[in-house]
Amino acid sequence: MSQQFSSQAIAILIDELRRLPGIGKVTAQRLAFHILKAPTERALGLSDAIRAVKEKVRYCTACWNITESEVCDICHDAKRDPSLICVVEEPKDIVTMERTGEFRGLYHVLHGAISPLDRVSPDDIRARELVLRLHDTVREVIIATNPNIEGDATAMYLARLIKPIGVRVTRLARGLPMGGDLEYADDVTLARALEGRTEL
Repeated sequence: MSQQFSSQAIAILIDELRRLPGIGKVTAQRLAFHILKAPTERALGLSDAIRAVKEKVRYCTACWNITESEVCDICHDAKRDPSLICVVEEPKDIVTMERTGEFRGLYHVLHGAISPLDRVSPDDIRARELVLRLHDTVREVIIATNPNIEGDATAMYLARLIKPIGVRVTRLARGLPMGGDLEYADDVTLARALEGRTEL
């Protein structure tokens, strides 16, 4: 815990903020003092929002997207094409894909990518759950993992799992920059990558 502040509450808040990704010591201090100076209603509103996320948000029982009900809105939408499943690494990637307006199928969220260096094995991602979803109505699985080493390894692993089932497996075209994250791709690049997906 930070010991340089006379208020233990401020020191604890700074330490907790520093645990967030991308937040260093200086940014954590700036945020802590901003919260301290903010009107009580706003500060408590932030607290309530964090509590609500932890208490209400869960994973869709079909695709593992985030939702507040048993099945997410996308899986529940009868206008979506159930014969197409787009596989992404994280729920935030669905938001990115939906921005393009090009994909009208369903999704499957892996919650990670295979990475031996980070000790993430195939058993640590939702690959088995994906295979269980593949039935007669599914004709294509589009693998939209990030275009990096981990994403490629995950894509190849999934292709080996799915191909024997007889479902077509494609990967987003290389309009996406190597080593980048799907989250940061612009809409046009992502739309072209989706249109130009290739067979694995």
